[in-house]
This record gives sequence, C-alpha cells and structure tokens, in this order.
Amino acid sequence: MAEADAALRTLAHNVRAARTRAGLSLDELGRRAKVSKGALVGLEKAQGNPNFATLVRLADTLGVSVSALLEGPAEGRVRVVSADAVMPLWAGEQGGEARLMLTTSGPAPVEVWRWRLQPGEEYPSHPHQAGVAETVSVTSGRMVLVVDGTEHPVDAGQTAAFDGDVPHTYRGAGDTTCHLIMTVHLPPGPTT
Repeated sequence: MAEADAALRTLAHNVRAARTRAGLSLDELGRRAKVSKGALVGLEKAQGNPNFATLVRLADTLGVSVSALLEGPAEGRVRVVSADAVMPLWAGEQGGEARLMLTTSGPAPVEVWRWRLQPGEEYPSHPHQAGVAETVSVTSGRMVLVVDGTEHPVDAGQTAAFDGDVPHTYRGAGDTTCHLIMTVHLPPGPTT
C-alpha cells in the first residue's frame, strides 16, 4: 500500500508540474483532455485512481509521455527494468495486460510497452497527438491491428508501424496468447 501511495504522490507532482510548465489552468487541462476538473483536483492532491485512458489523454494533452507522469527522478545512466517490477496500466477482462516498461530520455522520447492479449481480447485507443508514431512487434501468437477502421493481421516475428493520430485497436487473434512489444515514438518537445 505504501508503494501505491508513493506512486500516486509522484503522479500528482508530475501532473501538476507538467500542467504548470504548459501554462494550463485546471479548467483548460480538463477541457482539452476531457477529464473533469474535480478528477484533476483530486489527482493533483494524490487522491483517486485514474485509469489508463485518462493517463494517456493527460499525457497527450500535456505533450509528455505516460511514464513522465508516473516516474520519479532518473537514477543513473542505465536503467534495467524487470517486467514483474512494473504494474500493469491496463488489464483486460480475459487476462491481457499492458505494462509501460520505460521511456527513453531526450528530445523525442520513446515509450517501450509489453503487451499480452488473449484471443479476441482488444484494447481500443483514442487518437494521440499529431506526430506520434507506434510500432507493434509480435513475439508470439497473432494479433489484428486496426488502424482507422482497417484491419491488419500481424503474426509472430512481424512488426507493424503506423501513425498514432487516428483511432487504433490492438486485438488478440488466433487460438493462443499474443505477446508483443509496442513502442510509442513521441514528437520532439519544445526546447527550453
């Protein structure tokens, strides 16, 4: 429980700092991210339990990565992250999950995700900000990537790349669990 409280305090601090850097009021951030002002007030006070979709909308609106909202200060030059040390940010009804492993630093960060999808299980994603590109590399099983309404089968050993500024869905296919690595390439942020 102490870890969850610490994570929520880190999230609260990072959201407030990113909102301040962006020069947005709570009202304006809420309007742009489609999150209620009450939920934002609670979040910035380290209260509540925001869902994955809310975190993605806030990150997109603030022009930062999801992990920039979740992570504390960087430690050292090399980060090694174990999947069991990272809590899932999405859990499907059939046992699927998505874990944000890490985000690279620099002017154009890249998020690295591990996904597991059961056959028929899906996660629909809203369009991201302009300039976001995604890749999905299936390591075992099969999936169907739906981008702007068009289905694209992706089998083990294949990688698909697409612009993330349109509606897209990840769906497990076949009769076995699909494991994949997804990267989200964020556009360069403003220089300071």
